[in-house]
Amino acid sequence: MGVVLFLARRLGYSVVVLLGLSILIFTISRVLPGNPARLALGPYATQDQVASLEHQMGLDKPLPVQYWVYVTGLFRGDFGMSFQTRRNVADDIRHYLPATIELVALSIVWIALFGIPLGSLSAKHKDKWLDNGVRLFSFVGVAIAPFVIALLLQFIGAYLIPIFPATGRLGMMVSAPPRITGLLLIDSLISGDMRAFGDALWHLVLPSFALALGGLGQIARISRASTTDVLEKNYVEAARGFGIPDRRIMSKYALKPSLIPTVTVLGLTFASSIGNAFLIEQVFSWPGLAKYGVRAILRKDFNSVMGVVLVIGVVFFVANFIVDLIIGYLDPRIRLRKEQQGNN
Repeated sequence: MGVVLFLARRLGYSVVVLLGLSILIFTISRVLPGNPARLALGPYATQDQVASLEHQMGLDKPLPVQYWVYVTGLFRGDFGMSFQTRRNVADDIRHYLPATIELVALSIVWIALFGIPLGSLSAKHKDKWLDNGVRLFSFVGVAIAPFVIALLLQFIGAYLIPIFPATGRLGMMVSAPPRITGLLLIDSLISGDMRAFGDALWHLVLPSFALALGGLGQIARISRASTTDVLEKNYVEAARGFGIPDRRIMSKYALKPSLIPTVTVLGLTFASSIGNAFLIEQVFSWPGLAKYGVRAILRKDFNSVMGVVLVIGVVFFVANFIVDLIIGYLDPRIRLRKEQQGNN
């Protein structure tokens, strides 16, 4: 019962946060200079045409009325019309979000697959040459801008040594599988099209690794710090005193506690990458939500900006929720504490 109350409380907090976020972004988008109707119609549109579009989009109404109309539309799944695509923003999000989810998900796989083992190895060989090499790699990965990494990988992997494709999600000679989820890897597997699956995965390698490199360095550093801290605990020293091999100590006693801060940062990295992937998407001509959101900001497309921000907010909530569940599994003390808070 305590867990149910805790989850209900988290859900309530999230609704309040999303509501506050919608008010903040709505207000900021309306007070910024520039007429979105004029930007949508172009410089040669007449004043009557601009006024007609403003009336059609409800921009001639007071701000509280505009916000009420927008929020009530959200509950019906109506995010409003986009000025740049002239479609409902919900349709645009369904079109662009899967590409970004696919890109970010594979980047998180790279981060977890390489970052956690590198951090653990670095902690195990603290202050030795392997530790110094991992720390240098982590610093370089965090310090270099993502678009520089993207351009370097594109130049080396697509032009200097033409192994990977330079842009896009699929090759020109490969037909896209029937759209089911919008995720090419999933849709191609469902339809049994292994050629499309292989080509889509090959197109994902460079952009996903470019997006992952900064987070990989960060996770390696956090994993090293948390593993080092755990290895200095008294119960680990006691296990060594009993002659338990270091490999068993790492796998049985040190791994799970050291993963707690790492999993937390991984969840936040996934959520933040949804919005921060626009530079990678721009370099690799990736038709994702981040690129769509940046275009919306430049063109002052109110509804599109609101939709993208709210989607990122929901992703943050879901990521934090999943992180809470995983941490509760990794550390029963946290789970019991949350149950006690729920009972109180």
